Amino acid sequence: MKKTIFITLIFLFSFKSFSQGIDLGIKVGANFTTLTDFPNVDTKTGLNLGGFFTIKFNDKIAVQGDVLYSQQGAELDVGKVDLGYVNIPVVFKYYLIKRLNIHLGPQFGVIVNDDDVIPTESNDVSGVVGLGLDLPLGFRVDGRYNFGLTEVFPEVVDAKNRVFSLSIGWTLL
Repeated sequence: MKKTIFITLIFLFSFKSFSQGIDLGIKVGANFTTLTDFPNVDTKTGLNLGGFFTIKFNDKIAVQGDVLYSQQGAELDVGKVDLGYVNIPVVFKYYLIKRLNIHLGPQFGVIVNDDDVIPTESNDVSGVVGLGLDLPLGFRVDGRYNFGLTEVFPEVVDAKNRVFSLSIGWTLL
């Protein structure tokens, strides 16, 4: 019986020490989006919201995965291009100082809302670069630039997504 209790206590304490490097939270923010190689295009403002999961390996290195709903598109002379994606960025974070990090990685997206008559590519692959700041009380602020690698309307024009996003997150666990 003592052996079982001892093993259980070791397991619980080791899990607790490992879990200190894991964050789970929610985030919300604004997107400023456009499309490349599209004539007469202006920036469109949209929303991004979802959750994140971060594994911090040490004081300098972490990996973060998000699942985000992201409103994207552009403003045109003749109307709007409204696109809604579920995006999954996986970024590698490097902490320059204790709370300030730079991050980069790939993002994979699936279109879930397309109000346009132009045939749209259903998947989107992007690169992500960004800067983040971990704040007290579990809050964090991120600024990211996503550069699309996939043509959004491959049958019509070589347009690719460009998204600058600002978000605030809160660590729940």
